[in-house]
Amino acid sequence: MSDDPAFAPLTPIEPSNGHDSSGAADSSAPPPSALGPEEHPASCPLSIHDMTVAYHRKPVLWGVDYNAPPGKLIAIVGPNGAGKSTLIKAVLNLVPKISGEATFFGEPYRKQRGRVGYVPQRSSVDWDFPVNALDVVTMGLYRKIGWFRPVTKKWRQQAMKALVRVGMQDFARRQISQLSGGQQQRVFLARALAQDADFYLMDEPFAGVDAATERAIVDVLRDLRSSGRTAMVVHHDLQTVPEYFDEVLLLNLRLIASGPVSEVFTPENLRATYGGKLALLDQVGHRMTLSGEK
Repeated sequence: MSDDPAFAPLTPIEPSNGHDSSGAADSSAPPPSALGPEEHPASCPLSIHDMTVAYHRKPVLWGVDYNAPPGKLIAIVGPNGAGKSTLIKAVLNLVPKISGEATFFGEPYRKQRGRVGYVPQRSSVDWDFPVNALDVVTMGLYRKIGWFRPVTKKWRQQAMKALVRVGMQDFARRQISQLSGGQQQRVFLARALAQDADFYLMDEPFAGVDAATERAIVDVLRDLRSSGRTAMVVHHDLQTVPEYFDEVLLLNLRLIASGPVSEVFTPENLRATYGGKLALLDQVGHRMTLSGEK
């Protein structure tokens, strides 16, 4: 488990903007390992440089190189097993990298932890832990409060404000094990919001939630963007990508394409990502066509 207070104690216990990178190599472009600092500016909330990750010697991410644009909502999209969650865990040093590096605002994660918020998959959290919703959100403030220091009224008020943002203030004293899946997800989102970070990584926040929770999450994401924050979100519902997000990162073991949704989220790129086997691709393509005609 990470020693970062932002992740304790309810954390999982497991330890090319605008361009297509799925085709043949461009002889005029340098290999990923040759990219220099100018390709990864310090203004980027997250810069990934030639990152490869493997489990039991089997690569699950290969040579990923990416700069996250600031002030945008970014969807990470790809089939099951594509490495989406692994990408988030690797940049946060929750799983080891074989090669490459990731920087946040131009520096290693250990130097920018206070500026990075993380919402893990709900299924990876022990929700039977004996605490209430307000306690969970307050845990997101431990870095500011300090370990072994009392949680004063000031900090609890700040945690309550985060619960208000996600519509969960009436459940502040409810044990988390007594909450529905959607309510639990909102509480964990409030925990990340309490950190008041500049950059958020969210692993499948929409998975298994009700319509009310989905609307609440979308509202929070848009509020973050309006305040100049950036969020990268692992997302599975292809039909809502154009509505919810500004940018998209298409991933299938390697980076297929990334950039503005209007440019990158095309039927061709989706087929390259999903292997052309997804029936929903035709529906998505039709929806994109209709959006372009408006």
